[in-house]
Amino acid sequence: MIAHWHVGAAILIGAVIGSFLNVCIHRLPERESLVWPGSRCPLCAASIRWYDNIPLLSYLWLSGRCRDCRGRISARYPLVEALNAAGYGLIMWRVGPTATALAYALLFSALLVVSFIDLDHMIVPDRITLPGMVLGLVAGTLLLPRWWESLAGLLVGGGLLYFIAWISPYLFGKEGMGGGDIKLLAMIGAFLGWKPVLLTVVLGAFLGAVVGVALIAARVLAREAYIPFGPFLSLAAVVAMLYGSAILDWYGTVLAGGR
Repeated sequence: MIAHWHVGAAILIGAVIGSFLNVCIHRLPERESLVWPGSRCPLCAASIRWYDNIPLLSYLWLSGRCRDCRGRISARYPLVEALNAAGYGLIMWRVGPTATALAYALLFSALLVVSFIDLDHMIVPDRITLPGMVLGLVAGTLLLPRWWESLAGLLVGGGLLYFIAWISPYLFGKEGMGGGDIKLLAMIGAFLGWKPVLLTVVLGAFLGAVVGVALIAARVLAREAYIPFGPFLSLAAVVAMLYGSAILDWYGTVLAGGR
């Protein structure tokens, strides 16, 4: 049984790391350094004091405004911190204080950064996915039952989306997945293996289709509008990471029962 303090510690660590993830989300698309200069207000460029940079609490204390210019701070900052905290807590609750939890936390944070950057800029940064592939191979090799499952996950993940991107112009008359999505799925496959990455594709496509149809039906988006696929792949990867075995076992039972 997982001790409550393990989950609490994971939530606290997740919130602190979430604060750094906000820096990554803001600076990576601009190709700025992640360490210098220190945290500053995006509106007036004033340096943020340490006591104004406490995850979640400082946002509430300041009523969502910069202490110097009184400009409004985006609600995305506490949202990212809260999501990363909740993700770390859920990972700890599911797998306990293990090396697997550490690898899953690393992947979760990478997916969170990718999702918000893709929503803001419609790009999936190579500075996340390329090192992520290497780290995924290392982590996957140590954690998966067989080392080749990690390598197969990378090749299946990247290869499947590459094939879809290649064939889409011939079938639908327009481009399919972007190169960033291909590398993102390759990174996910390296961490999780080939079976979970296939589940990620299926779930991601389903989520993307449901949300896309809903937004078009609500006339929020035009039919020809581009919808970033990274957030859907990321959410599907989290589901596959934490519940993939249960889903695949259930699917196997359904197939066996239908014979």
